Amino acid sequence: MWLKPEEVLLKNALKLWVTEKSNDYFVLQRRRGYGEDSGGLTGLLVGTLDTVLDSTAKVAPFRIIHQTPDSQVYWNIACGASLEEISQHWDWLQQNITRTLSVFDSGEDITSFVQGKIRGLIAEEGTSASDEEDPERFREAVLRFERLFGLPQREKLVTYFSCSYWRGRVPNQGWIYLSTNFLCFYSYMLGNEVKLVYPWDEVSRLERTSSVLLAESIRVCVRGEDHFFSMLLRLQQTYVIMQQLADYAIVRFFDKETFNAEHPLANPLHITQRALEIHARNQSFRAFFRLPQEENLCEVYESFLWVPFCHVNTLGKICVSENYLCFASQDGSQCHLIIPLWELPDHNSRALTVCLRGKRALRFSEVRDFERLASTIRRKCGTAGSPQHFISNPRRLDCMCVFLSEDEEGVMVGQSQAVSTEALMNVFHPHDAENLDPKMLKERMKEQSWQIHFAEYGRGTGMFCTKKTRDLIVRGVPETLRGELWMLFSGAVHDMASHPGYYGRLLEECMGSSSLACDEIERDLHRSLPEHPAFQSDTGISALRRVLTAYAHRNPKIGYCQAMNILTSVLLLYAKEEEAFWLLVAVCERMLPDYFNRRIIGALVDQAVFEELIREHLTQLTEHMTDLSFFSSVSLSWFLTLFISVLPIESAVNVVDCFFYDGIKAILQLGLAVLDYNMDNLLCCHDDAEAVTVLNRFFDSVTNKDSPLPVTVQHASATANDKSIQKVDISNLIKEAYEKYGDIRTEEVEKMRKRNKLYVIQTLEDTTKQNVLRVVAQDVKFSAAQLDELYMLFKRQHFVSCYWSVCSPALQNHDPSLPYLDQYQLDQSQFSSLFNLLQPWTTHTHARSLARSAFRLLDKNGDGLVNFKEFICDILNNRSFTEKLKFLFKLHLQPEVKYSSLSSNHGAVYKSDVFCPSGHAKVDLQEYLKQWQEDLQRREENIKDLPRINQVQFIGLTKTLYGVFHGDEEEESLYRAVARVTSLLLRMEEVGRKLQESNQPDSPVNTPSSPSTLRDGDWSFSFEQILASLLNEPSVVRFFERAIDTDSLIAHARKNQLKDAH
Repeated sequence: MWLKPEEVLLKNALKLWVTEKSNDYFVLQRRRGYGEDSGGLTGLLVGTLDTVLDSTAKVAPFRIIHQTPDSQVYWNIACGASLEEISQHWDWLQQNITRTLSVFDSGEDITSFVQGKIRGLIAEEGTSASDEEDPERFREAVLRFERLFGLPQREKLVTYFSCSYWRGRVPNQGWIYLSTNFLCFYSYMLGNEVKLVYPWDEVSRLERTSSVLLAESIRVCVRGEDHFFSMLLRLQQTYVIMQQLADYAIVRFFDKETFNAEHPLANPLHITQRALEIHARNQSFRAFFRLPQEENLCEVYESFLWVPFCHVNTLGKICVSENYLCFASQDGSQCHLIIPLWELPDHNSRALTVCLRGKRALRFSEVRDFERLASTIRRKCGTAGSPQHFISNPRRLDCMCVFLSEDEEGVMVGQSQAVSTEALMNVFHPHDAENLDPKMLKERMKEQSWQIHFAEYGRGTGMFCTKKTRDLIVRGVPETLRGELWMLFSGAVHDMASHPGYYGRLLEECMGSSSLACDEIERDLHRSLPEHPAFQSDTGISALRRVLTAYAHRNPKIGYCQAMNILTSVLLLYAKEEEAFWLLVAVCERMLPDYFNRRIIGALVDQAVFEELIREHLTQLTEHMTDLSFFSSVSLSWFLTLFISVLPIESAVNVVDCFFYDGIKAILQLGLAVLDYNMDNLLCCHDDAEAVTVLNRFFDSVTNKDSPLPVTVQHASATANDKSIQKVDISNLIKEAYEKYGDIRTEEVEKMRKRNKLYVIQTLEDTTKQNVLRVVAQDVKFSAAQLDELYMLFKRQHFVSCYWSVCSPALQNHDPSLPYLDQYQLDQSQFSSLFNLLQPWTTHTHARSLARSAFRLLDKNGDGLVNFKEFICDILNNRSFTEKLKFLFKLHLQPEVKYSSLSSNHGAVYKSDVFCPSGHAKVDLQEYLKQWQEDLQRREENIKDLPRINQVQFIGLTKTLYGVFHGDEEEESLYRAVARVTSLLLRMEEVGRKLQESNQPDSPVNTPSSPSTLRDGDWSFSFEQILASLLNEPSVVRFFERAIDTDSLIAHARKNQLKDAH
């Protein structure tokens, strides 16, 4: 099996491997203890070491490593379980690679070439893995999975692997099964069975770890408990799939703002390992090249690209999507470019020439599967390979090449005349060509540098992006080019080209509409850069209103969030109105995902990433401040506004330049640079307030000496006239950030984001749980541990219907912005299932009708949903005989019966009005206090207030009692007791009727307890009568006063909850 190349330092390694074959570039080795010397002492010791250290060499005792003569570093590139398997890899290397390596001049080039080939082979194996999979073997695994774990058949097994699960210091060899909604493990050795079933939505940590005992393992944290899985032959593949499934569950259940019905993995019944791989590959492709969400990676080709400015062929990959052809060099940083598909293939052997509007030609050589690529490009371009078809679709060419034409007209075709077609900076601060101010001269020098760059590297969507490009970005983008480059580097140019006229249609649709988002936008309009003249006039305010309103209409799940106004106002300064809209789309939906939602999950995730980077790069600060949560809170505005809210506008735009080129990596680097610059002052701080003051003073001291903005526009800081404070130029600060922390790779940041997202969302969920339990705990008698378990059962019941359904009502109704108590609610079906699992009288034959009555009773507001506070009906478990009987009595009252108070002092029926439901007006404080006082007064309910129960209802009550008593050890005694009580009550009712008839006045006055409202011949009983009669039956009293093992009921419900979902 080919492996992702990993360094192996052999100089200090133990003699654990024996060389079988070798040449100048590769070595085939066998693990000691396998093969010829397996029976010796050395073999026994190595085998024991592999077992103790859980080495993968126990599974794959053969390997191939790559070497170069001038290096002591070796690269592990392949492993095998048998000599035959590893020999096939060895022969392939000899035939296909070894002879080619002699043409390279340096060992680094050789290693780079080998690594690229091996990664290409791994990619090819991945694409054909589903075809090579043994379907019969997988079907057997599915049967084992269903038999072992008892999950519903709708639960889809994605894949499975052999591994070890560590319980303490003892490994349990078994199989890990990864399904759509669950992580499962099963082991059975020497009579010891280990079975684990954990939902992905309960996973809070998922990471690769290594220790002295475990060479390498996967750590899974579920509800605060760590689980370690190791001895996986394909550990990285397993980890990636686990991460994808956990992320899928988290996004689907807790992060609905980014999950919609059009999601490629929306249907949980259609998820496969192949589908996960394709989705992850498409996400990486779109993120790297900043392409629209509709683009999917169709084909990948290995090729050399002739780079004219270096006069060399660069090895890389051609990536083809529906509308773009992209190229990235092997390391990804040397150069990459994006070509909209209107190029014309040439018929050269093994070479492809792509012409961009006739101005420039790009030549790809040594293309693997050349004919297929050429055919694909012709098909997607709608050409047949002849020049006359090159301009067959001029409308498409023009919309894709937004910035190739320098004399672009100022009017946007097809849009309303009300839309601004000029950047606000051009309107309020037009460029003066005759201005000889030193700052303007410096600005012209920057413009000239970019013009030279365009001439050499290209301009627009076909421009080569190289290290030189980044250097120019760090120095600062000229004012006249800022909007164009923001559009290009953010990928917004592709979004706008793919949706011509979309912005105008949005404005027409939302014209005159009114919503909560519109009200919030109006409130914040005049708070957006109020010092700038553009936003002191109706021109800027109107443009800002239109862009924010259009985006709220486009994405109602996000709508409008604070900080969007600040960012958009800066975008409007340098970009046209429609361009500013697409820049906002790129930021909110692609570059800063989950930032602008109700819980700002994305910002919290990046704060966690920032903390990790502080621990890694600023160890001195970490040692001084063990709790880094302060930096998370103070940096929130940095991330949400890209430093615009803390830096002067003339400096902040330089930060935005870097952000659009490098993404969140640029913001993280700058944050580290800010803390590093203020390290000495921060180490002297005694509390958070002092640290905040230090950072605020620093931001006030940041200037941009090259900014051509008028003084009236530039931010006047409080320290402007304080000569004792040293000024810091933003360009120097950004340059320092790139020099010190430029080695932070975007790929590593994305990995850290994924790893921390699970933890952040589960932390938010834990906060929700703690708030709910704090409200509920004062009204019930369950222990804290029992309440915690009951809440998790309730929450899982909420999600059970979501596991296997695309359009589950529970999933659609879940809204994290609701009050804590109402975030998770159960409908009648969900409630009935859980109620029957937790009720102490499991043999009750009328369980369904009892559950329906309980739901009707607890759903006091009649919305068809019950929250956790309403659900916790602990009277069945911990209350007195009277309270339990009162609850059963209420269950049999007709739903239309109204009486003064139906709330018992168990607190489950009484619903708090502390929180105001979403979409309703806020409760008046005095009115709320009045309601709260009334609720407290009726907490102690008088049994005399209960209405009488009629004949039909009483018969239902007796049937319920018979069902409850069924199977009890005193069953016969209890049955006779109920019969005696029924007979006694009937005799009492007859006597009462005769006395009433003999003493009835001429004009009777009906009372709530009077049976005169009943039909002739009917009879009814009060709760007091039933209670008094049953108190005379010791067996009944003993039954209801008997202690109930709540922990056993919870364990039973936890074990059978998923089985009940069949």
